Amino acid sequence: MSVTFEPGLLRAYFVAGSQDVPGRDLRDVLATMLRAGITAFQFRDKGSSQLTAAERLELGRDLRQQCQAANVPFIVDDDVDLALALNADGVHVGQSDERIQQVLAATNSRQMFVGLSCSTPAEVAAANQIDGIAYLGSGPIYPTVSKDDADPVIGTAGLQALVAQAKVPIVAIGGITAESLPAIAQTGAAGVAIITLLTHNDQPERAVKAMLAAF
Repeated sequence: MSVTFEPGLLRAYFVAGSQDVPGRDLRDVLATMLRAGITAFQFRDKGSSQLTAAERLELGRDLRQQCQAANVPFIVDDDVDLALALNADGVHVGQSDERIQQVLAATNSRQMFVGLSCSTPAEVAAANQIDGIAYLGSGPIYPTVSKDDADPVIGTAGLQALVAQAKVPIVAIGGITAESLPAIAQTGAAGVAIITLLTHNDQPERAVKAMLAAF
């Protein structure tokens, strides 16, 4: 049973892979975040991940089951074949990943929703011309440590302009802290996508509560 996309799913959107939780099992981390009340989970296993393709598939299956049991959408980053193999609810792709049209074609029959990273007005304008994109991920709003190849920081003013331009909801990404949540909410963004604020936090419940309160 797939989770159908609606903008509320973007309110507290947790993103993580094995590389984000060194020395910990991502299954345990996800269980904590699901209890805390996250509204979506994106499996983004890349960068410094040490997993083989088989291990990634096995881990993904377990994470998928956890999300399904909690009725929280399970989204795969960047890898359409993995998303299809795991019967994910959604797939998220960047500007440099597989062409968005190919992704939409591959996922259409599976009723999988598609998110696209857009950080400039030109990218949003292009996305506005494409039918079938569920949401956009825009940022980095602030400097981020989670991504080596991050785009230039756009700030809340840049985010607000993209929200006004976009035809679909936007989830804000990059360098987000609990203190910055109200300012981001004021831009009209639908929510925040978070790695570090949750993985490097002794009290993730409080952070999730703050996200749900802001959006």
